[in-house]
Amino acid sequence: MGNSGTIIDAAANNTIPDIVNKGLAYAILFAGLLSVIFIIVGGFSFILSGGAEDKIKQAVGTIRYAIIGLIVTILSVVLVQAVGSVIGLNVIKYLDFGEIIRNVQSLGESFGKGGSSSNTINSLD
Repeated sequence: MGNSGTIIDAAANNTIPDIVNKGLAYAILFAGLLSVIFIIVGGFSFILSGGAEDKIKQAVGTIRYAIIGLIVTILSVVLVQAVGSVIGLNVIKYLDFGEIIRNVQSLGESFGKGGSSSNTINSLD
């Protein structure tokens, strides 16, 4: 793909604001994803509680705190955008799902190159 494989190469090709923007964007997305995962886990715990009151309380607490975390994450996007516009950072432009998928795929490709299976397939060509 033309993307560099190491973090140092990526840092050399970007400016400091770009690196900060990407780091903040991925942190916000990670926190949101983690909140959604904990809502699902809490839902499964609630369903599988079997009517036990302590398990139900624990599951409801998990769901409650995950929803609070999701709200805090959404509010942080607004706050980061407001502060970023004041100091000249535009974090929201990096919240592109396609860009994130490309970054994950490039990470997978870089890990795949180190494995023996991809080297074996390439040597058979």
